[in-house]
Amino acid sequence: MNYTPAAAAAGSGTTTVFPQFFTIGNEPIDLVVQDIAVIMVVAAVMLVIAFKLRQPMVIGYIGAGMIIGPFTPPFSLVQSPETLNLFAELGIIMLLFVAGTELPIAKLRSVGKVSIITALAESLGTLLIVFFIAESLGFFLYDSLFLALALSITSTVVTIRILEDVGLIRDKSSTLILSILIVEDIVAISALGILQSVVTTGDGGSVSILNVVISLALVGSFIAGTIIIGSKLVPRVIDRAGRTNDYALLLITILSLAFGLSFIANGIGVSVVIGAFLAGVLVAESKSAAVARIITIPLRDMFAALFFISIGALMDVSLIPLFIVPAVILILSSFASKFLIVLGILVRARFDSTTALRAGLGISATKGELSLVVAKGGQDVGAITAPILPIIGVVTIVTTFIGPFIIRVGSMFKLAEPTEEEEEESKKKERESEET
Repeated sequence: MNYTPAAAAAGSGTTTVFPQFFTIGNEPIDLVVQDIAVIMVVAAVMLVIAFKLRQPMVIGYIGAGMIIGPFTPPFSLVQSPETLNLFAELGIIMLLFVAGTELPIAKLRSVGKVSIITALAESLGTLLIVFFIAESLGFFLYDSLFLALALSITSTVVTIRILEDVGLIRDKSSTLILSILIVEDIVAISALGILQSVVTTGDGGSVSILNVVISLALVGSFIAGTIIIGSKLVPRVIDRAGRTNDYALLLITILSLAFGLSFIANGIGVSVVIGAFLAGVLVAESKSAAVARIITIPLRDMFAALFFISIGALMDVSLIPLFIVPAVILILSSFASKFLIVLGILVRARFDSTTALRAGLGISATKGELSLVVAKGGQDVGAITAPILPIIGVVTIVTTFIGPFIIRVGSMFKLAEPTEEEEEESKKKERESEET
């Protein structure tokens, strides 16, 4: 029998603290309103606590979810686990859509060769290493695959926030980190789509070469077709809506694209995350992209909050003590493999030791939004067992908490290296000498 949050909540024996708040026969709409009210109130309180403790908001949101969830004794503060699942799905679509709006095709093309090689090597290398370690710890095949994929992803949002806080956002290593993260996010989103497709077309717990090939072809065709056809049509539609100066019309047009492509992707057996992400990329190609990003930021923040809270609520917190040791082993494995691979490649590419060290620490420090998206994606297709989501939640909280300290360690290394101005001047002279 596949694990589902709704089934688990129904059989968990937990009771709600507000069993009959509205009427004797609570209508579904009443339950949803009640759950939203509880989610927002608890989230606000936890966010204030996280702010006072100078911790990233993701920790406050996941903590809020754990408090209100159906698995937290002695009672549940939410009545409908289905509502949590709905919020999580909406949050995934909006998170990935907004991420796509930050990555126009021109920006993707501008990513350097070193960043592409480094991102591919550290992502795939970490995935393989963590997969074999998870297998050796006794996890099932698909559990190991989804764990490996989740732990091969660095949190872009949390990493950028930390780099800003420690004053390294304009450092040469930060530029390198952000370029690597762009490629890593694309690899992770594509890999999740392929993995979900393999699961849905596979036979039980087995993975066949044929299913992998079919999934690769399906995902690749959808991505290529959407970019080729969509890049010719979608930006024009977005620009027409933008020229009306009616922000409501522009917002509705953008949202129709995000959810429409997600629906099409889901309908042909591809993950909704790919559809949402590609919708964002197409919007980024329009002249109205800057306005589109501004008007979708409040939606992104709201749905991001709902996503993280819902993920926290869907975790079976009673399983966390049983898997603390495996979680620690997986965190250390992911950190070590990412750090060593990035450091080795950048040193071999003749980057100075300070830049290579800071980039290695920055890439290996944190897990976050995409790791949780991967775990939720595995749960949605019934591929993972109950402990996986709590493990990824623990990994996210721990790495988000220690991430600032790790990156600060990197900022303490200030070996002699050329300034950005000196490097620009050096490159300028090289170009002039080549032209003459």
